[in-house]
Amino acid sequence: MSAEATNPATPGPVVPATPRRRSRPRIDLRRLVGAALLGPASRGRLPDAIGHVVEAHRAHHPHADLEPLHRAYVLAESSHRGQMRKSGEPYITHPLAVTLILAELGAETTTLTASLLHDTVEDTDVTLDQVGEQFGAEVRYLVDGVTKLEKVDYGAAAEPETFRKMLVATGNDVRVMSIKLADRLHNMRTLGVMRPEKQARIAKVTRDVLIPLAERLGVQALKTELEDLVFAILHPEEYEHTRELIVDNASRADDPLAEFADAMRTVLRDADIQAEVLIRPRHFVSVHRAARKRGRMRGADFGRLLVLVNEDADCYAVLGELHTCMTPVVSEFKDFIAVPKFNLYQSLHTAVAREDGQVAEVLIRTHQMHKVAEAGVVALGNPYTAPAEEQTREGAPADGERVDPTRPGWLSRLLDWQEAAPDPDTFWSTLREDLAQDREITVFRPDGGTLGLPEGATCVDAAYAQYGEDAHACIGARVNGRLATLSTVLRDGDTVQLLMGQDPASEPSREWLEHAHTPAARIAIQRWLATHPAPAEHENHESGEGSRAVSAPKAVEPTPRTADAPTTEGPPARPGAAITVVDRPDASVRLAGCCTPVPLDEITGFAVRGGVVTVHRAECAAVARMASAGREEVDVRWGDTTGCRVTLVAESFGRPHLLADLTEAMALEGAEIVSATVEPPSQQRVRHTYTVQLPDAAHLPNLIRAMRNVPGVYDVDRAQHHASSSSGTV
Repeated sequence: MSAEATNPATPGPVVPATPRRRSRPRIDLRRLVGAALLGPASRGRLPDAIGHVVEAHRAHHPHADLEPLHRAYVLAESSHRGQMRKSGEPYITHPLAVTLILAELGAETTTLTASLLHDTVEDTDVTLDQVGEQFGAEVRYLVDGVTKLEKVDYGAAAEPETFRKMLVATGNDVRVMSIKLADRLHNMRTLGVMRPEKQARIAKVTRDVLIPLAERLGVQALKTELEDLVFAILHPEEYEHTRELIVDNASRADDPLAEFADAMRTVLRDADIQAEVLIRPRHFVSVHRAARKRGRMRGADFGRLLVLVNEDADCYAVLGELHTCMTPVVSEFKDFIAVPKFNLYQSLHTAVAREDGQVAEVLIRTHQMHKVAEAGVVALGNPYTAPAEEQTREGAPADGERVDPTRPGWLSRLLDWQEAAPDPDTFWSTLREDLAQDREITVFRPDGGTLGLPEGATCVDAAYAQYGEDAHACIGARVNGRLATLSTVLRDGDTVQLLMGQDPASEPSREWLEHAHTPAARIAIQRWLATHPAPAEHENHESGEGSRAVSAPKAVEPTPRTADAPTTEGPPARPGAAITVVDRPDASVRLAGCCTPVPLDEITGFAVRGGVVTVHRAECAAVARMASAGREEVDVRWGDTTGCRVTLVAESFGRPHLLADLTEAMALEGAEIVSATVEPPSQQRVRHTYTVQLPDAAHLPNLIRAMRNVPGVYDVDRAQHHASSSSGTV
């Protein structure tokens, strides 16, 4: 897709005239590909025009079979012969440039072969069947995938469905997206003769979609250069200011980063740790962001130090030595080795300071980690080539079953929700929202598994990430062992246990949309709500943040008082039943509402107004208060009757049919509900207070257990209020 490419649109990176910093050259994606088109190469000899590609490829894969590249180049050159780019260059220079970019990143031969051919089916008479016959099913699949993405530059109307296709193609084979990103990079490098408005449109699509995808695929080398090219087009004045900052810093007489690097080499050499210490200059956008964040830029702010070692354990050994022998900035430490980022990135991040206030950021990683950090999924080779011993194993996946082991978790999630998106516009808007989340957190499940979520995600998002549409039945969560509302925002490293109801009629709340940040959650909730329009009367029952509708069954009549305003004097004991007052056989007895004693409880009584004796459980908080206030304590004991009346308080998450299920469970245990109070839902939690009559107090533990087993109920206990509350009405 190179018809839009001509001359370079922006200057390359600023490089000092006399390099002073010791560093390994980064993957150079700005090499010119002015390949001279020669006549047919002699038999057995690769055409000179792809010499750059071959050199870069052999650096990563010295034993690669180059014959497919030879044949692919011959087919591409002959097919594109006579076609010219707007710059006047032969068209073949574009697939050559794209292939060189991928070769520099370490792509394997199959990807490079498909890259050379990626425009043939779109722009020439070559067919997919011909590609498959000559180069095999893998190359055919990749070329077909890239061909389906070719409409990406043609207008906003085509974008939603085009990017849906792009996501599907990417998810089935990440190499398709790798070729697409390299294709866009070369076109962005050569965008200069386009009209300014068209340059801006292409740059915006690149910024909004392709750069975030490059980030998620871990291809930092592509991402950073695309960022700089977009920055130059969309913000030319700020780009020029940043360029001046870099030039001014390059002309400094001193070099704090070089001094830090020398000090680190000495520390690690003395500790007998084999390591390379390199200086990594920041790219333009990174310098611009640092300048906006820090204001005045110091010399050490224009780059980072990279320490490369051989083994994972060496990374931590380096960290220990640097923190021991230098002054660490503890707040800057991050361990992406123990918990890799969502795009496969692994590294230790830290920072060290010196007395003059200069602070150097340090990245510590192995050579393999560095390769993956630069090239992401491209560095992982062909994800479908199994080791030899696995290829001969019975039960190998059948043709067409493409399970990509390099597919990042976020990509699998996007594939799931794109299938659920009801229309392209919904898909497009949610894709843009998801890609705008440039940071991801990892939360842990109780079974040790992990969930990758965007920063700012809530328990609602975690539920749909773990259970898909079954999350409609989620009734609550525990975060780090403590009960939490579904609207709770999760932090990196939290442990999340999702509490699931068993009711098949469970449904999501409309308020959940306010707390859903991931496409998976939003689309699943929206799709359910679209197919289950709520009647008006149902809406009237919904209240509280993220709460579900809760309606009391008709069989239960609420009492005027609530659990928040109890009286100490509860209902009178039934005649001849529960309580015997020693020495006062005719005394009127009331069970205290603050603790609702039942037979088998240790009890005591107090004489109150009118000669009434109130009976409390011995451990009730009101007992000590009333005794200290001089109330007369009366000796009481249980009679022969074992029946009792007791007040229970249940705490639950709101959900439809909860009260019906709860009262049914109570009825099955033989409890007669005398009164019930249900408070309005608050923070997704509902508080119920029940006064029940039991034929036998021995049934009380079974009743409490049955109530706790109702889905959505997380606690049930005897009513017990503070002494200050209970004594106020005595």
